[in-house]
Amino acid sequence: MSVEDRIKLNRRTFIGTAAAGLGAGLTPAFAMDGSTEFISSVAAGSVRNNVSSFRMLRWQDYFSNTRNGAILVDLTSRALHFWSEDEQTYRLYPTSVPLTEDLTRRGKTEVVQKVVAPTWRPTPSMKQRNPEWPDVVPGGSPDNPLGSHALYLSWTYYRIHGTHDTRKIGRRSSNGCVGLYNEHISELFALTKVGTQVLLI
Repeated sequence: MSVEDRIKLNRRTFIGTAAAGLGAGLTPAFAMDGSTEFISSVAAGSVRNNVSSFRMLRWQDYFSNTRNGAILVDLTSRALHFWSEDEQTYRLYPTSVPLTEDLTRRGKTEVVQKVVAPTWRPTPSMKQRNPEWPDVVPGGSPDNPLGSHALYLSWTYYRIHGTHDTRKIGRRSSNGCVGLYNEHISELFALTKVGTQVLLI
């Protein structure tokens, strides 16, 4: 047996053993009330997983029309859906969502401004919770929480924006806004216009 064959065999053995060990360490999972997360116990402790289906939706179930385009943000499944006005374009993106229910806003709004390399300023409540945060972070800075692009909504302080911290996507990690990967917000930015309908559910 060559050295290469032994290395391949050792990798297979390691992967098989690790998978079996992981399976043996699992105990039954249980769902959290009113959530798409379930908790499973493993040897190292509890792990939370998002089990909501990441699936295509029909705009007709949420909007009366697609005038100016339509954005649906499903906070439960942590997904943003976009339909173009002519209904020829549909996009589905993973998102970050607010950390807690009290930071969450639901309902109808719309895009009122589009900004490339947005400047970030913490809201008064953010500054109260985190007085050490800077008063302003310029657009284009790698520390800017708004990433490369932002869609400002008619609700004060609420945005759909990018993020430089890709670990946040798919998690409860924001102070109220909806975050996307920078490449996704760039694409969505080009597809939307001022007046695009937005619904958060």
